[in-house]
Amino acid sequence: MRMNTETSSKHTSKFLSLVLRHEPEKIGLILDGQGWANVDELLQKLAAHGQTLDHAGLQHIVATCNKQRFALSDDGQRIRANQGHSVTVDLGLVPVEPPQWLYHGTVPRFVGSIREQGLRAGERQHVHLSLDRETAHQVGARRGAPVILSVHAGRMHAEGHVFYRSANGVWLTDHVPAKYIAD
Repeated sequence: MRMNTETSSKHTSKFLSLVLRHEPEKIGLILDGQGWANVDELLQKLAAHGQTLDHAGLQHIVATCNKQRFALSDDGQRIRANQGHSVTVDLGLVPVEPPQWLYHGTVPRFVGSIREQGLRAGERQHVHLSLDRETAHQVGARRGAPVILSVHAGRMHAEGHVFYRSANGVWLTDHVPAKYIAD
């Protein structure tokens, strides 16, 4: 599919997120243990489900997705989501030391629960954190007026919590206990 409009590209990107992060079975796609799918198989299965996309269109989405959600293998034969999976995959992430502060964008209706239970991964494999307040603001704004929470990542790390950074720069951890969340 040639990307004639931003709307079409955005719709296709969201559908790719769905099948590469959450429901590969929706189109009969099988991800390997590291979350990779064969590009030709993906394109065939998308077409069989009414989502026509060619190699150039797929490369365009990967290259222009402002959140850099997807990665192509070096040979261009495989694709996967960079993070955000609710299906179990091993992205091969290596633990890294985080900066002192990371940020999480949310909306007011979740703040009370977060203050009590901390940040939980929910259906995803990890809690997602941003390096800066601006990015967290964009993330939170997807669901309404955003609230930005500051996470004392340096203290968490010093006290034994593990952090990862995905290929697109999103910071990941298993859980952020409430005691590490500041206003």
